[in-house]
Amino acid sequence: MIDPLAAWRVGSEPFYQPQGDECDRFEAVWSRRLPLLLKGPTGCGKTRFLEHMAWRMGRPLVTVACNEDTTAGDLLGRWLLDAEGTRWQDGPLALAARHGAICYLDEVVEARPDALVAVHPLTDTRRVLPLDCAAEMVRAHPDFMLVASYNPGGTRELKPSTRQRFCGMAFGYPEAEDEARILMREGGADVALASALVALGRRTRRLAGHGLEEGASTRMLVRAAQLARQGLSPEVACVAAIVVPLSDDAALRDALLAAVDASF
Repeated sequence: MIDPLAAWRVGSEPFYQPQGDECDRFEAVWSRRLPLLLKGPTGCGKTRFLEHMAWRMGRPLVTVACNEDTTAGDLLGRWLLDAEGTRWQDGPLALAARHGAICYLDEVVEARPDALVAVHPLTDTRRVLPLDCAAEMVRAHPDFMLVASYNPGGTRELKPSTRQRFCGMAFGYPEAEDEARILMREGGADVALASALVALGRRTRRLAGHGLEEGASTRMLVRAAQLARQGLSPEVACVAAIVVPLSDDAALRDALLAAVDASF
């Protein structure tokens, strides 16, 4: 029998460096299958955390990268026409609810309002998903869980009517020691390079709110470490992975280049 969630199963353990008791808190939320909202800056590890926890819980992780074009139909499903006629195809949210996966709506705040409203019946005691176009009411599988994430510092905010339906977990960038450990594990950096990159990350984050929307994320630091491991000098790697992506403003780029020089 074909496994409808085969493509979404986490095959091996994703590396995650715990920052505190977040794994225990997730397990408590999971035990009641409550909806969960992950809040934190871009690239701080929210998605990796959820991948790790899905692996620990032994559940598939159906992920939707939300954007301004994401509609309710994209989440719920639609009718398709093929050689045999018309057939209904579940969207990712309906697929997860029907078969018992964790559904992850990444950057949910970017989705259209009708998409946000569509998840509401799954976030209360009903745990149902109305598929009006298919004239069907899907009752969520006992192992279904809804998780969403967003960056509170972005240009959009979730409405209270949506936000208050979720439990919440707040994430930040790791402490220096933990972040260095991540760079050594994920980026292949040695101790000296990892320490220098962590120092650079903290320098750029102090520029946040002073012309720069956000400083260098842990993800960016990992990429700089990976480029350095491929043979680029640390300075060139940092320009490619951090300075150029962070800003197009000449003055800010000069400030970031100065931070790179100070770190190396």
